[in-house]
Amino acid sequence: MNAPGESPDEGLISRITASFVSSKLVPLIILGSLLLGVFAVLRTPSEEEPQIIVPMIDVMVEMPGATPKEIETRVVGPMEKLLWEIPGVEYVYSTAMDGKALTIVRFYVGQDTEKSVVKTYAKLYQHLDWIPPGCSRPILKPRSIDDVPVLAVTLWGGPYDSRQLRTMAAAINEEVRRIPGVGETTVTGGRKRAVMVELDADKLRSRGLDAVDVVTALGEQNSARSVGETYELGRALSVRLDNFFRSQKELSRAVIAVQGGRNAAFSSAVYLCGKLF
Repeated sequence: MNAPGESPDEGLISRITASFVSSKLVPLIILGSLLLGVFAVLRTPSEEEPQIIVPMIDVMVEMPGATPKEIETRVVGPMEKLLWEIPGVEYVYSTAMDGKALTIVRFYVGQDTEKSVVKTYAKLYQHLDWIPPGCSRPILKPRSIDDVPVLAVTLWGGPYDSRQLRTMAAAINEEVRRIPGVGETTVTGGRKRAVMVELDADKLRSRGLDAVDVVTALGEQNSARSVGETYELGRALSVRLDNFFRSQKELSRAVIAVQGGRNAAFSSAVYLCGKLF
């Protein structure tokens, strides 16, 4: 019976508590629980630095001349729809830039990296009709949790400009790569040595040319390739054409097009900045 003013539930709890207090099995139950806890701690696999598998894939495409808005609408949109159809994909996010785009596909934790890459490759290359004219085929680069940078070194200030700082950073980068255990290093920022070119739109139009013609012509001429072998006095000599531009003067003599039997020289169609840096 319940005591006066005591509810049925409270009476039941009181009887259960009283039975445990007076029972001789309680110490055995407590001891058994402690032994099970110790067994679980000893037998459960553990690591100081557990390896978490999170497959990530960088998908890079290029579309020269396209604006970020065009890249987003014509390239990123259709590509993301295909990527979302891949089983195991947790997240897809993209960055559109002038003439190119980068899409990162992240899979759920524990997904097999190799299978994830194969599924992504198969999905994109089985539906190549999504690629608009002028856009390159996608390039896939697998990433993992180990690719997260663990150290960033910054060079700044002083009497050095951005080009000199980048030169120093490149030298430091070579030394760091020789350290055992270093997997990958990257130099970001600074200014690379280059010739700055500004196009004269009026002169280009007067010759029936545009910026694409200039870029294409310079790209074809600023290259090197092996053209085969020739034999002389019983010896084989490798013939190589080396057409890389080595100075501003060489660049100014580049031929963009031939019109009416005359060369449309590069210097007549563009304005070259006077500084090679």
